[in-house]
Amino acid sequence: MLSDARPDEDGAADRPGRQRPPGDRVALRGDLRSALPDATAAVVVTALVFALLYARMESGASDTVAVMPFMDDPGTYWMYLLSQAFGWSGLLWAWGTVMLGLLLSGPRPTRLPVSRQVLERWHRTTSLTTMALMTAHALMFAAELVRYETEVDWAERLWVGFADTFVPGWYDSGTGRIAIPLGQGALYLAIPLGLLFYVRHRIGANTWRRLHRFVIVVYVLSVWHTLLYGTNVWYGEWPRTVLWLLQLPVAALLLLRLLRPARRAERLGSARGRGGAARPGWWMRGAGRVAVAAVVVGLVVVAVSSRDGGRDRPTHAPATAPHEQETD
Repeated sequence: MLSDARPDEDGAADRPGRQRPPGDRVALRGDLRSALPDATAAVVVTALVFALLYARMESGASDTVAVMPFMDDPGTYWMYLLSQAFGWSGLLWAWGTVMLGLLLSGPRPTRLPVSRQVLERWHRTTSLTTMALMTAHALMFAAELVRYETEVDWAERLWVGFADTFVPGWYDSGTGRIAIPLGQGALYLAIPLGLLFYVRHRIGANTWRRLHRFVIVVYVLSVWHTLLYGTNVWYGEWPRTVLWLLQLPVAALLLLRLLRPARRAERLGSARGRGGAARPGWWMRGAGRVAVAAVVVGLVVVAVSSRDGGRDRPTHAPATAPHEQETD
């Protein structure tokens, strides 16, 4: 969702005759340096979220404990709480980088608080931070599973933790049978799609642009994973509604991006080609606009009706773990 311009690390264009190292190495190295303040902020936010989740679990107010009563000891399940914290900060950073990408790839704003080059750099650095947060979220979930499987030896514990976290279809308990593969899909798409920018001079700008559009799929999978598996938004209460509401500006910007694309080739125009035949691309773009408009309407309906797909809080809390321990 970045623009076609390829600024240098400081936002300036390359000077004529200036010789520079391969673009992918310079850009990635520079963006990693630029991402340090952003990543530091993400770590601080993650720590604050972790502290909040820990305090709520310790006080007995945690929705996670309401879903899984056996997890009523934050000192024991701190890795799971840290996984949740990384997940929430990762979703927040994903929201931010998608909003920046849609802003940059849609109609050109007449006024911006900072230069376009700075916004592009922010989009790239928040994307790198998002990938790191998603990876940390998965690793801490795997670490908790390794700690949990106390009835088997270490080799099997490591395998169970790895397979349940990273092998699609392996996790076979409850809602996780659907939610975990969705999260895996988001992670496995996010990393290559996010890093393709740094090799786009090799694969071609047009190929990169077509592939980069699938970043929105990564975001949709991430939100879907959270709605299905995030115990803090498990019930049909205000936190879940707020999560739905945060998707409204994303959908609205995406619709605006589709209705008024910056690139002439992406505009609808006529449905007929030069030979008078209907163009499949026109129908696909038209269908995409209709689908996103329907999503915007659906989000408004969710917000107004408060019917957000959340579960009713049970009278008697469940007493079983969602993932049974392996035994010899």
